[in-house]
Amino acid sequence: MGENVRAVLWCNGSIPSKEVLESAILPGDSVYGVDGGALNAIENGYQVVEAIGDLDSIDVNSWDGGVVPLPDQSSSDLVKSISLLVERGFEQIEVVGVDGGSPDHILGNWAALFEAPGGVSIRLHHEGGVTQRIHPSEGELEINMESGSTFSVFALEPAMVWVEGAKWEISGEQLALSTRGLSNEGVGKCVSIKSTGVLAVVFRK
Repeated sequence: MGENVRAVLWCNGSIPSKEVLESAILPGDSVYGVDGGALNAIENGYQVVEAIGDLDSIDVNSWDGGVVPLPDQSSSDLVKSISLLVERGFEQIEVVGVDGGSPDHILGNWAALFEAPGGVSIRLHHEGGVTQRIHPSEGELEINMESGSTFSVFALEPAMVWVEGAKWEISGEQLALSTRGLSNEGVGKCVSIKSTGVLAVVFRK
């Protein structure tokens, strides 16, 4: 794998726009397909290292690329794919193809952020923004935000949450999945976000 610690997982949702792909996939990134997402990546001109998952959306006999069958049905293909890449040493995982599809799959993508192991940066790229997973093992997230830029913080499990440097600060409140952290704003300085549990932070474009 060399020194490249970034990988891209392409899920089998709606085809991302050129803008999303260019922001998520950098030269030298290793692109992996999550089941049928491998076909979407190939059709859009990207070389796929392997197709990962239960492979129920791919005709394995006609697929001439690498495959990693992960038939275990106790977790989603996205969770299994993230876990595999973490085992291989990747430290940053960008996920595309997460928009569209049924409501259960959309919510399942967020559930995958909770289930996935810590110690890795995970971002879901949407047409309207980016969802950043914050795991307690990784400490706090610090990001410079322009005044008026919007973000939301969701606790994916009951946890203490801190948000500093934003228009509305949260100082060690016990939160569960709720709208408490919905639609916060940057004020032109560094925003710090941390928690004792797993968070999903959505940055709007």
